[in-house]
Amino acid sequence: MTDQPHANEPPVWDTAHRRAAPAPPPPGALTGGIHFAGVLMTLNGILAIFQGIAAIAEDDVYARIGSYVYEINLTGWGVIMLVLGVVALFTGWGILKAAGWARPAGIVLASLSLIAQFLFLPYAPLWAMILIAIDFFVIWALATQYPQHQRV
Repeated sequence: MTDQPHANEPPVWDTAHRRAAPAPPPPGALTGGIHFAGVLMTLNGILAIFQGIAAIAEDDVYARIGSYVYEINLTGWGVIMLVLGVVALFTGWGILKAAGWARPAGIVLASLSLIAQFLFLPYAPLWAMILIAIDFFVIWALATQYPQHQRV
């Protein structure tokens, strides 16, 4: 019973096992989520470029559908996908270079791409669903990860 601390004595804490807090990343450094979003945005841009080229070059690549509310000529869809792809490629590059304009532009562009892929679902359902998932993860990563120097 004598080994136990008495009620009027403060406890002694051993601080030797504690580690120092990790240093914050330097300004302009990419966190894991932002790096992930930049790579996915670049990949999405490349895939959309290929999708647009395929729709422009050969209308037989995609299935013919009957009546569709948002029906556009496949060449029109190809131009839309090609433009979105090129802009997404440059935005992904900007995200990877930690450009200040790239994060909000990436969120807006991934949202537009998600809507375009939703409208493209009847032409290539599996492909559109894959690109919708990529767009969702890009939006999530860009909207939830904040560098240390930008936190409020």
